[in-house]
Amino acid sequence: MTEGVSDTTPGVKSGTSYDRKVGILTRLAYGFGSAAFGVKDNGFNYFLLLFYSQVIGINHQLVGLAVLIALIVDALSDPLVGYWSDNFRSRLGRRHPFMYLAAIPVSVSYFLLWTPPSGWSETQLFFYLLTLAVLIRTFITFYETPSTALGFELTTNYDERSTLISFRYFFGWVGGNAVTVISFAFIFTAMATAEIQDGRFNPKSYEIYGLISALLIFASIMISSIGTHKRIPYLSQPVRKPRRPLGEVLGEVKNMLWERNFLALFVAALFGAVATGLTAALSFIFYTYFWQFSSQQISLLTFGVFGSAIIGSVLAPIVTRWIGKKPAAMIIGLIAFLGSPMPIVLRLMGILPENGTPFVFWFVFFTILIDVGLIICFQILTTSMMADLVEQSELKTNKRAEGVFASSSTFIRKLVQGFGMMTATTVLTLAQFPKGAKPSEVETETLFRLGLYYVPTLLAIWLTMMLVLSFYKLKREDHERNLDELAKRRAAAAPAE
Repeated sequence: MTEGVSDTTPGVKSGTSYDRKVGILTRLAYGFGSAAFGVKDNGFNYFLLLFYSQVIGINHQLVGLAVLIALIVDALSDPLVGYWSDNFRSRLGRRHPFMYLAAIPVSVSYFLLWTPPSGWSETQLFFYLLTLAVLIRTFITFYETPSTALGFELTTNYDERSTLISFRYFFGWVGGNAVTVISFAFIFTAMATAEIQDGRFNPKSYEIYGLISALLIFASIMISSIGTHKRIPYLSQPVRKPRRPLGEVLGEVKNMLWERNFLALFVAALFGAVATGLTAALSFIFYTYFWQFSSQQISLLTFGVFGSAIIGSVLAPIVTRWIGKKPAAMIIGLIAFLGSPMPIVLRLMGILPENGTPFVFWFVFFTILIDVGLIICFQILTTSMMADLVEQSELKTNKRAEGVFASSSTFIRKLVQGFGMMTATTVLTLAQFPKGAKPSEVETETLFRLGLYYVPTLLAIWLTMMLVLSFYKLKREDHERNLDELAKRRAAAAPAE
C-alpha cells in the first residue's frame, strides 16, 4: 500500500461514489431497505412487552430481562460484522453478500417470535423468547450493519448524506408504522371475540401480525439489495491482507473509534437509545391505560407517524443546508425532547380534561405528530454526523471503515434499548402496575404514579444526551477539508498516464 493512501480501492468503473450523485431510484431502494429494521424495531419496542406480559402472561420483568440479555449478546456482534463487511472481498462487493443472505433467516425467526407454543410454562416461554430474540437480532445485524454502511459510502457530500439518510429514516418509520396501523385498524378489530372482546389481548392477532411483518421484512431486504446492486462496481474494495488474530482486529477498531467527535456522538446516542427504548416500551401502555384510547384511536395516532416521517425527512436536509448538522440537531433536539412528555405533565397537573373528551385525543395526536417529526429529524442529523466521521478517520488510519462506524449505531440501538426496556419495566414496578389487567381495572393512583416516575426519568436522560452531544465539533468546512485532502492523496497515488 502506498504511504498515506487508503487501503481500500475505488470501484473498477470510472465515476466512483466520491463524485457520482445518487439517483432517485437508488435513494428509494436504499431507503426502503430500512423498512425491515423498522418493522422489527416497532415490534420489539411497542408490541413485545404488551404481548408477552399482558397477553401470554409472562412477568414483565422477565420479558425485559430476556430482551436485555439478547441485546447484550447480539450487540457484541455488531462491530465484528461491521469490520468483516469493511474487509470482505467478493464479486458482489463488500456489503451485498451479507444483505442477501440475511433475508430468509430474519423473516422466519421474526414470524416464530409471535407464535409461541401453547401450554408451556413461564420458564419455557422465557427461554423461547430469549432464543428467538437472540436469533432475530443476530440475523438483522448481518443485514442492517452492512446496509447502513452502504449509505455511508454511496456519497461523501455533506448535504447529500442528509438527503440520502432522510430516505432511510422515512422508510424505516413508515414501514414499521404501517404494520402497526394495520394491526390496530384491522387485525385487533377483526380478532375481537365474545370471549376476548378486545383484539389486542387475543394471541391469534399476533400470529397474523407476525406473518405480515415477516413478509414485509423479506420484501424490504430483497428490494433494497437488488435496487442498489448496480452501484457495486462504483464502491470501494478492500486490499487483500493476511489473516490477523482477533485481538489485533479489535485493537484496530478501537483506534478508529477512539476520537472525541465519535465518543461525543456515541455516548450521546447511548442515552438517546435508553430514552427511545423507555418511551417505545411504554407508549402503548400509556395509550391503553393512561389515556384509555380505543384500538381505533391508537390506530389513528399511529397513522399520524406517517406525517411525522414526512416532517422529519423533509426538514433534515433543509436545516443541514441552512445552519449545519450540529446546530440544527441541538436546537431541534431540545424542542422535541422537552415537548415529548408535555401531555402527561399537563394531565398530572390536572390541566387537561377527563379521558374520553375529543380535545384530549386531538391534543395528544398533534403533540405526537410534531414531536416525533422533530425526533426523526434529530436522528437523521446525528446519523449523518456519524457518516462524516468516516473521512476524518480515513485521514488518520488510511482505511475506509463505513461498516465499523455504522455498527456503532446499530450496537447502540441494540445494546441500550434493552436498558430502556428494563427502565420501562422498573417504572411499571415502582408504579405497582398490575400484570394482565384490563384498562378499566387499573386504579387512578397507579396511573398517576406511572406518569410521575416516567416524566422525570425521561427528561433526565434526554437532557444528559444533549449535554454530551455538545462536545461534537466537526463542521461543514472541516468535512470539506477532509474530502480535499483525501482527493489529493488519491491523485498522488494514481498511476501516471
